[in-house]
Amino acid sequence: MSRSKGGPSPGGAAPRDSTSEAGGAPGSKPLPDPAELSRRFAEIAEQSQRLVTDFLSRQNGEGGLGMATPTAIGAAFFEMTSRLMSDPSKLVEAQMSFWNDYLTLWQRTTQRMLGGEAEPVIAAPSEDRRFRDKAWSDNAVFDFIKQSYLLTARSIQSAVKNVEGLDDGAARKVDFYTRQFVDAIAPSNFVMTNPEVLRATIESRGENLLNGLKNLLGDLERGKGRLAISMTDMAAFKIGENVATTPGKVIYQNELIQLLQYVPTTKTVKRRPLLIMPPWINKYYILDLRPRNSFIRWAVEQGHTVFVISWVNPDQRLAGKSFEDYMREGPLAALDAMEQATGEREANVIGYCLGGTLLAATLAYMTAKRDNRVKSATFFVTMVDFKEAGELSVFIDEEQLHALEERMEKKGYLEARDMHTTFNMLRANDLIWSFVVNNYLLGKSPFPFDLLYWNADSTRMPAAMHSFYLRKMYQENLLAQPGGITLGGVPIDLRKIKTPSFLLSTREDHIAPWRSTYAATQIYSGPVKFVLSASGHIAGVVNPPGGKYGHWQNDGNPPTSEAWLASATQYPDSWWPAWEQWVAPYSGGEVPARQPGDGKLTPIEDAPGSYVKVRAED
Repeated sequence: MSRSKGGPSPGGAAPRDSTSEAGGAPGSKPLPDPAELSRRFAEIAEQSQRLVTDFLSRQNGEGGLGMATPTAIGAAFFEMTSRLMSDPSKLVEAQMSFWNDYLTLWQRTTQRMLGGEAEPVIAAPSEDRRFRDKAWSDNAVFDFIKQSYLLTARSIQSAVKNVEGLDDGAARKVDFYTRQFVDAIAPSNFVMTNPEVLRATIESRGENLLNGLKNLLGDLERGKGRLAISMTDMAAFKIGENVATTPGKVIYQNELIQLLQYVPTTKTVKRRPLLIMPPWINKYYILDLRPRNSFIRWAVEQGHTVFVISWVNPDQRLAGKSFEDYMREGPLAALDAMEQATGEREANVIGYCLGGTLLAATLAYMTAKRDNRVKSATFFVTMVDFKEAGELSVFIDEEQLHALEERMEKKGYLEARDMHTTFNMLRANDLIWSFVVNNYLLGKSPFPFDLLYWNADSTRMPAAMHSFYLRKMYQENLLAQPGGITLGGVPIDLRKIKTPSFLLSTREDHIAPWRSTYAATQIYSGPVKFVLSASGHIAGVVNPPGGKYGHWQNDGNPPTSEAWLASATQYPDSWWPAWEQWVAPYSGGEVPARQPGDGKLTPIEDAPGSYVKVRAED
């Protein structure tokens, strides 16, 4: 620990003498111009007043935190508190354990302050980036603050997890929102307890906080009274110019989709075209961010005639569009259009996340109708059995669904920001608090990052379709039940799907947990190959050859995910070539390359099309 007459300095920084503070020492940073500071503060004051007035005028009692309902959260915590107080002995035991740990921390901190060595009482996980600054370990004061927080967090979370008698739904809510609270009170989120922020404040003489305030006010203004945290430089990217740049044409459109066909880069192509169906909750270009990591571009290079569905960003005119409409006007309409464009009736199909859920439902419908056009199905991070749906289930119960439906009824759709907030809460430290520190405390501008640009480009959900999806699948888990869901008058049964299937899941997925997605291997009747990629819901999928994530394969599909992983073989590189090797036998041989417009459909416009460019705030 660094020492000075004034005590420990933040992060071990050398103390400043009076000369340097006055700006007279060689190399010291001069004080800001008072007139300039005054002007900036006046601008901020004026902007603040305008924003507060606007904020108050917009308050309409819509109350909601993402898809959550505050009353449901409060009820779960009230039940937890009642259960906890009914057995005070366990509470006392937890408090004594925490107190003993705290006394040990005091003793070891005293040892360090006296110049000795001391083992930490508790350590942050290696992947916890909040405490990566060296001062959190090198400086005894900040090490004490860090360990004190970690002990408190562990004690709080342990106490709420061990409450007996809570039903599963309430227990999940309490656990989830306790973690949200614990993450929010981390010392890294406050000026006086974050060594990196303190250093920046001292070195810039408060410029970081002034810039941070401007960033905060700018985000409030952009969110029209709601805090819309900037995660990247949105001006650094433009769809069709430096993201979503693979050449192609829109060759078909209806109210819900534009269908893109890409220009071939090989002299011959596989006879059966490839249809990619992304989730309607996001823009399709997650699979076409940059040339290096574009799955779409890579698939074209492998000789596939690639078609991609670009979903509309719906407004209130499409409020009545149902899940069945999404099936008919999505994959079924796309398959019809692809036949007109290529002359080929048969196709291979990929579904990503919710697009995969729709693909499974569509295949079951087509099976019942004896429609065998899909010769292989690939599912990226897709759940069809929602029994263990992960943390998103926190938002799905009758009370919250009813409140959500009331909110959607007012506009005819779910606001894009509500889904965006919900998904960000699943990884709050990475997708909320890290940006609070960077933007508001350090006063920095967010770094240009294509993935975060896409993440911020979210879409609305039509009320009818979204309500059906949440109720029938997440809440009632009817998709996995034979005859549980009826589409087009046909009760569907996933067990009757005999289409060869490739299931790709990711080991750290917080949206579609891989152990839940594995359940599909025990449902489909056709041959199934399950592959597990490292990393999460996005990075594990958008992982080109030569990328940093490996994957696991297994020739069998034992009854449990644990047994599958125990006997799987790990490979150091991307899963993309493994998929290509799997899908090639279902491609129907080679034919001369097809250009968009060669068939019966006249191109409408250049890719990426106009639907993808409509932003939720437009």
